[in-house]
This record gives sequence, C-alpha cells and structure tokens, in this order.
Amino acid sequence: MGILEKMRLDNRTAFVTGGARGIGKSIAAALAECGANVAIADIDGQEASATAAELETLGVKAVAVETDVTSPESVEAMMRQMVDIFGGLDIAFCNAGICLNVKASEQTFEEWKKVIDVNLHGVFLTAQAAGRQMIKQGRGGSIINTASMSAHIVNSPQPQCAYNASKAAVIQLTKSLAVEWAEYNIRVNSISPGYIGTELTLNSPALKPLIEEWNRCSPVHRMGRPDELQAIAVYLAGDASSFTTGSDFIIDGAFTCV
Repeated sequence: MGILEKMRLDNRTAFVTGGARGIGKSIAAALAECGANVAIADIDGQEASATAAELETLGVKAVAVETDVTSPESVEAMMRQMVDIFGGLDIAFCNAGICLNVKASEQTFEEWKKVIDVNLHGVFLTAQAAGRQMIKQGRGGSIINTASMSAHIVNSPQPQCAYNASKAAVIQLTKSLAVEWAEYNIRVNSISPGYIGTELTLNSPALKPLIEEWNRCSPVHRMGRPDELQAIAVYLAGDASSFTTGSDFIIDGAFTCV
C-alpha cells in the first residue's frame, strides 16, 4: 500500500466533538475530504447541522448529533445514534473544549469545575465511549484527543490555570489509554495546538488585545490557521500512523521552543 493510499479514509466512520466550528469543523472537513463519514457532535445542534450539510457536499455521509460531552447519558446517546446510522466507529476526534481567563486567586470553584468538566471529563467520556465501541467491534481504531501547547507551558499574560491543568491531564490520559488499549489495536494520540486563529478567537473582544502580544512572542510572528492542523489529524486517523500511539504532537509555530 502506497503512502497516499494510507492517507485515505474511505469507508471509515468518525465522530468529532466540538465539530460545529473552529478546529473541530476544520478537522471534520479534512476527514470527510479523505473519504470518512462523519458525525458532528456539538452542544450547538443548529450549527452542527449546518456543518454536516456542508460536509455532505464532499460526497460523504454526515450527521449532526447534539451532544453535551460532560454528560455520560448524552455521550452514550451520541454513540448509539452514530452506530445506528453508520454501523460502527473507526475514528474519534475528542476535541470539545473551553477556556476561562480568570486569576486563580479570584476563580470560583464553579468556574474551575466548568473548564475541567468540558476539557478533561468530556475527553474521557467521549474517548471511553469510542474505546468501548472499538473493543466491541474487534477491528481497532484511532482516537485523537485535543490537548494544547498550554499543557507544556504557562501562557502569558492571560491567567488560565484551569485550562492549562486540564490540557496537561489530557496528555497523560491519552498515554494511559494508549497503553490500556494497545492490545485491541486501538491507537490513542493527542495534538497540542498553539494559538489558532479561529473565528471565535479572532472576533473575541477579550482576546483581540492579546493577539498582538502572542504574535510578538512567536518565532513565526503569527497565529496558526485551523487548516494547518488537518494533516496531522488525517495522519493519526489512518493507516500511515499504524505504529504511532501514546504520542502528543505540538503544532505551535515553535512557540514552546522559546
């Protein structure tokens, strides 16, 4: 099998959490372009439906599933619906996440818990559901979790201790699942994006003043684009990465190198 063929995902099925917009939408589009059928799992059902409709223009099947990744019942319902429609699961991109910039000395427990619930508990619940389904099927699969360069550094000047802690935990969770599920040929990896210029980030009044500082500190002096994460996700999803598991991939324009 040639390398280009190994990058194809024809006849495979995937779900993408937080897939309605931003990084999730970009990765969902990449998986679809490579031939995968995709379920867009997002708490915003209306936006997820719009994204699914866009993906179907690529000639694959795409469905929207309104999902709260912090709810075990909601995640289980998403998996049942996806399997009913597609017949199984080959690729899981556990991506849904949030960030609250609040000083640790002023942060309420509710604010801390909200970030941990989505970024860590949500990744665990969706990865667990994917792993259970893949074990049941007996044909392996690939799980990709979204961590962050914030798992490796402490961002400045914005205070985001809960986000940093949650993303560091995602990497260790990824490694743990990779070891546990290696015997089932289920590969589990994570990606750690740097600052990515999603619509939400670029249009956020709170973040706009920080972008100039981020770009000044970056060796490449710019933010990344969502499409610049597509290739690593496609690689990890398919046969080209058959010996790659338990790894974290930093895509940050060398931001963490300085």
